[in-house]
Amino acid sequence: MTQWHRKSRRKKSGGLRTSTRRSDKLLAWIGSEPTNTRLGKKSEIERKKTKGAGLKIKTRQANSANVLDPSTKKTEKAEILTVKRNDANREFARSNIMTKGAIIEVKTSSGTRLARVTNRPGQSGGIDAVLIGQ
Repeated sequence: MTQWHRKSRRKKSGGLRTSTRRSDKLLAWIGSEPTNTRLGKKSEIERKKTKGAGLKIKTRQANSANVLDPSTKKTEKAEILTVKRNDANREFARSNIMTKGAIIEVKTSSGTRLARVTNRPGQSGGIDAVLIGQ
């Protein structure tokens, strides 16, 4: 369902508000439900039109991430095992939802490691992460 980020057409008194903008419905004011990127068996993406002929690629499900090892400056594709912690909402970690800043457990060539998600998977079409700790 489409959401609109604009003022209500009704005043507090109940009267109708006259438009203060050149148009009541513009693509810039469209909102949507948040894309909660879940851990899944296969990757699943959705394309969304934006203002200015732009395109957002939303990741619905993901099973792998592009992981950067800061010590060697090498990037590799790693399988995501689980979401360990998500500071955005503690329920997200329990239901394996990934957002920016989430701590995920990945399986790399050097074994099982923890990584922090560095991008916004619901808006960029993939998951990028950086290895943390030991």
